[in-house]
Amino acid sequence: MRLAALALFAALAGCGLQPLYQGGSAGVVATTLSGVDVAPIEGKAGWLMSAALKDRLSAAGTPRYRLDVELDDQITGFGVRRDDAVTRERRTLRARFRLVEIGPGTVVLDATAGSDAGIDVVSSDYATIAAENTALERLTGTVADQIVARVALYARRAAEQPAQ
Repeated sequence: MRLAALALFAALAGCGLQPLYQGGSAGVVATTLSGVDVAPIEGKAGWLMSAALKDRLSAAGTPRYRLDVELDDQITGFGVRRDDAVTRERRTLRARFRLVEIGPGTVVLDATAGSDAGIDVVSSDYATIAAENTALERLTGTVADQIVARVALYARRAAEQPAQ
């Protein structure tokens, strides 16, 4: 059993995988993330997204990058009873984001992220609205995680490239 475990560890060591956040808070990825300022985002979903991103980025000091985010928040009814009442909704949150280097104004990352959630429509309007709001809160967290992961991956890859 021990021999098998040692062989597994040896195989993993040779595969070239490295921790994304190598170096902890002084590492390349952490310092890049702390140098990202989130531009204002419109609407309620924008306010939630901005707060989620700021929580995850922990900006400190003078920002080197600006993160511009455009959101598309849609609710679509798709479960329909015989009386044409909607019984199920899908809330979809899509984000197009750009990481802009502040000095030269160069866009260094332009990508999208998104997620969706199903919502049961019940007889109580209050309960349905509460479910829609809860779905939006969860979706903004999920999409913010995707955005931060992509920015972290950009930071890691940029650090690995030789200086030009």
